[in-house]
Amino acid sequence: MRGNWRPGMTGRIGGIVLVTAGLAIFSAPGPACAQNARAFAGLASYYDKNYVGKTAAGDRYDGAKLTAAHRTLPFGTRVVVTDKRTNRSVTVTINDRGPFIKGRVIDLSYAAATALRMQNRGVIAVTAAVE
Repeated sequence: MRGNWRPGMTGRIGGIVLVTAGLAIFSAPGPACAQNARAFAGLASYYDKNYVGKTAAGDRYDGAKLTAAHRTLPFGTRVVVTDKRTNRSVTVTINDRGPFIKGRVIDLSYAAATALRMQNRGVIAVTAAVE
């Protein structure tokens, strides 16, 4: 399609619809597009009860706080995380980077995991939305 692109044409590139008015616009889908997502879904895991360390934001990790790690959301972003199986929800604040395991979208603090009652399952399917 790119070779035959002319003003006034419409088209689709990687799921992005383009409409031109004399100017060809090309955009590639991928992580840059996903970074600004307001909602996402996938697998969530949680920090071990005895974890000790610093977060990427520079704070000491506190398992009693409702916090989480996400790869791209800005620190301080509040996210509502919902367990797909039980429909329980918790609101967390992003203060760390991760998870670094393929397929996982968020790492929750121990307090957030407790609120979702996920400790016995370890990894759960969630939906999440920026508040």
